Amino acid sequence: MWERTPPRADGTSPVVLLLGHSAGYGLATLLTGLRQHGIRGVGVAYEGAETERRTAAAGWYRTAAAARLADEAGLDFAFVNTDAFSESGKTEVLDLLERRYGKVDYLIYSLAAPRRTDPVTGAVHHSVIKPLGRPYEAPALDFSGDTPKVAGVRLEPATEEEKHATQQVMGGADWRLWVKALTDRSLLADGFTTVALTYIGSELTAPIYRQGTIGAAKEHLETTAVELTAMLNGTGRAFTAVAGAAVTQASSAIPSIALYTAFLRTVLGDDFRTTARQAGELWDQLTGRAPLVVDDQGRIRLDGWELDQQVQDRVRELWADPEAGLDHASQGADWFMAQIRELYGWGLEGVDYDVEAETSIPWPMPSR
Repeated sequence: MWERTPPRADGTSPVVLLLGHSAGYGLATLLTGLRQHGIRGVGVAYEGAETERRTAAAGWYRTAAAARLADEAGLDFAFVNTDAFSESGKTEVLDLLERRYGKVDYLIYSLAAPRRTDPVTGAVHHSVIKPLGRPYEAPALDFSGDTPKVAGVRLEPATEEEKHATQQVMGGADWRLWVKALTDRSLLADGFTTVALTYIGSELTAPIYRQGTIGAAKEHLETTAVELTAMLNGTGRAFTAVAGAAVTQASSAIPSIALYTAFLRTVLGDDFRTTARQAGELWDQLTGRAPLVVDDQGRIRLDGWELDQQVQDRVRELWADPEAGLDHASQGADWFMAQIRELYGWGLEGVDYDVEAETSIPWPMPSR
């Protein structure tokens, strides 16, 4: 059994709505919340089912495994497979919350998607990973072959239309709609807290991340947090939480991030903080187990370990000569590759991959 904090004074555990629970930081936040705080509530993801030609998406099976762990621990957590950006998806989730759990204590926003349809205008926005203002040229990690190697990447700057579209997909527009929808249904608990996960990262990757289209979306997210706190008008609070680097499906698709992460792992070794550890720190701060630590912009900071000056100086030395750096950081690159494989269920200890596995796993449905 998992060891958990005691229930609240009224004997209940927190009700959580977790948007984007099936991968990366969202999954870590789900599992850590279940394990440490016995959270109840609803997780939302949008994962493809099995067809005659292919298995289900990896997040489908991760959700099934998470539901099994929750059930074995006697925890009441439901999972909805729907487009969280859509009005119908919001209605389905809110109906379930109202029927089964009541008012929400925490809304965790961790959605990552390539496109979003605006529910008001019907416009379909597609996000892009591009620099702003000038082309981006930098080393990157090529892991398409058996042995990782350094390759170059060049990207042309985004247009204003592409910047705007990325903000609409990855910024705070949908987060705001969820908070408003909960408010309109009177589903906000006293002391309601909402958090959107974000990232800043190193100056080495800033031209493609923080100073690029993704960074523009993250700035929109941070502005939305301030606006939501004002909208809640003392009945709740909104934050962005700045996590540190991680190997996720989303981050592995961003040019240069893989090489940077391999170098960071080489420098830090086992001090590289897992998503689970960072999620545990976030929950401790949100629930009052640990002091809430925010920067001068009101953002919860979980990334001090990554941005420590000595750590960044050592990463910068490797980055200055990336091919020589990769020779020195071969273990970090191998670790990165192993992490990528594990995201999709490969290379796990204790798994016999010669044994036939059942792939027709149903989506965990609410029992009541």
